[in-house]
Amino acid sequence: MQSIKANDYSIYFNHEAHEMLNSWIPKYNYSKLFILVDETTNEFCLPKLLPLLEVEIPIEIIEIEAGEEMKNISTCVEIWSILADLGADRKSALLNLGGGVITDLGGFVASTFKRGIDFINIPTTLLGMVDAAIGGKNGVDLGALKNQIGVINAPKLVLIDTDFLETLPQNHMKSGLAEMLKHGLIFDKTYWNQFKDLQDLNFDDLDQLIHRSVEIKNEIVCQDPTETGMRKALNFGHTLGHAIESHFLETPTPLLHGEAIAIGMVLESFISKEKNLISELEYIEIKSTLLAVFGKHIFTSNDIEAILNLLIHDKKNEYGMVQFALINSIGTCILNQNADNETIISAFKEYET
Repeated sequence: MQSIKANDYSIYFNHEAHEMLNSWIPKYNYSKLFILVDETTNEFCLPKLLPLLEVEIPIEIIEIEAGEEMKNISTCVEIWSILADLGADRKSALLNLGGGVITDLGGFVASTFKRGIDFINIPTTLLGMVDAAIGGKNGVDLGALKNQIGVINAPKLVLIDTDFLETLPQNHMKSGLAEMLKHGLIFDKTYWNQFKDLQDLNFDDLDQLIHRSVEIKNEIVCQDPTETGMRKALNFGHTLGHAIESHFLETPTPLLHGEAIAIGMVLESFISKEKNLISELEYIEIKSTLLAVFGKHIFTSNDIEAILNLLIHDKKNEYGMVQFALINSIGTCILNQNADNETIISAFKEYET
């Protein structure tokens, strides 16, 4: 697949990705290479990567526990301390091998250690490939509040090898599909329509769909790197989705990011319909497609009240108002939209019918 040029870096795929990594490291004369993994990618993905690394500099592996609950400032302190203890300097580089937690966290650690060292993202999950590793957003959660602390800073490379997806559980594959479906809804109706028969997809189809999804996100980010305008479209489904994810994060039944965002997209599509931005038929199409992939989650009245309270912490809020990116017909998006609590509660009720 053809490489994709972002503003400050490039995205390479499969065999070309490994070739680029092996040429990049000696070219920039790094003193040491550190590879950040979690316990899952250490077991399943690192053994695939190490034999392909043809470099002669020292390599150190830093492993953390897996899970969103590790995406916090305490984990950053641990990694900063390990880097210092192992002699990392400003000519060291950090390679982030993992899903969204690893690339978000690793990018933030690298961007702040000694005022910034180079980092390279190698996403190993579908969600990481089409979303988290792309666009330069790096950060951590503040308690249960998603992505409250962070920076926008580009990696030196993003390397996507879809062979890593063979190690991924089915629920994590579905989680990544949510962001791909979102890219169609906000930007490309033809791309959205390609997902109608997911059961017929094979890996060749998936490679091309991943490539197109990365193209869409990259095109949006390149036009608005710091999220002052068009990039806000990528938040469709995330205003309510992040609040839902945050609420269930500290319960016995946490949701994966894509599962929460899929619910958020159904709810925010309902809000779009209520504002006469999409038709009833478009709403039904969106809802039925997403529920066919992700199923339905049950919310209690206490859940909904807690989610509404979490909305006040959303990063996109301005002047105390909750800001939504909504669908303005399938394939286009409208920004800076408001919705009152009554409409949001109605969205939850209709979601469960």
